[in-house]
Amino acid sequence: MTDLSGTAVLRYTAFSADPAGGNPAGVVLDASGMDEADMLAVAAELGYSESAFLTGRTEASEPGTRGYAIRYFSPKAEVPFCGHATVATALALAHRDGPGDLEFATAAGAVPVTVVREGAELRATLTSVEPHLADIAPEDVAEALAALDWPAADLDPALPPRIAYAGARHLVLAAATRERLAGLSYDFARLEALMHRLDLTTLQLVWRASDTVFHVRDPFPVGGVVEDPATGAAAAAFGAYLRTLSLVPETAALTLHQGEDMGRPGTLTVTLRAGDPRVRVSGTGTRIPDPDPAGA
Repeated sequence: MTDLSGTAVLRYTAFSADPAGGNPAGVVLDASGMDEADMLAVAAELGYSESAFLTGRTEASEPGTRGYAIRYFSPKAEVPFCGHATVATALALAHRDGPGDLEFATAAGAVPVTVVREGAELRATLTSVEPHLADIAPEDVAEALAALDWPAADLDPALPPRIAYAGARHLVLAAATRERLAGLSYDFARLEALMHRLDLTTLQLVWRASDTVFHVRDPFPVGGVVEDPATGAAAAAFGAYLRTLSLVPETAALTLHQGEDMGRPGTLTVTLRAGDPRVRVSGTGTRIPDPDPAGA
């Protein structure tokens, strides 16, 4: 457990069983005495793309479910929902209290999470709020491509640009080749300005490897982070995007690989169910050892 700004902070990675993979998050299991400035200070000092703060217990919608109020902060601002920090928090609670059913009261709505043990590992599955898609103006797509330095010809026409929401807004842009996706070097300030104007949390950049397998990357300049290593909220939004545009069946299990190009590989499983508009995102995770205070 790390002590930051006088606060006990657990460090977990989500969507990988390897502490060096997936997406790290700070987790504060008792933030009841913290205000917004305190939480932002801890998130900024930790420097992960997001950290999660449990601010109190709540009454869950289902009997036998443990309910908690949760807030999420990047190093620069509060965000309404964060998938990987939700998974990290659920795993931290499971390590403390045992696996089971949880429900997090987020700014975006109630997010149920189930944690189960699979052999030596724990796996968490979150269920998103109800998602939706929105069109994006051609001039905004052009500005995003200019900030990325991507020629329009490098987009995959089979996966059209859209803004997808499943707790937070993400612009989906599909690369025609894996090489295009791998070549990510963008104008931070220009992309950040566009994302603020469109109220975007990340860009969900994707390449379709097969019918059900995708490689994804998520620039996150509005959070003060160049790239998010594994993005659960964007994965949920992308699942809704694929189903709404009939690019996958109504019932489907999808695999998203993220973080490979950053040296932090992770795997997100996205599950769609016919008759249920919500999207489920699951993955493993693990505690990150505290740094050596001597710096060794």
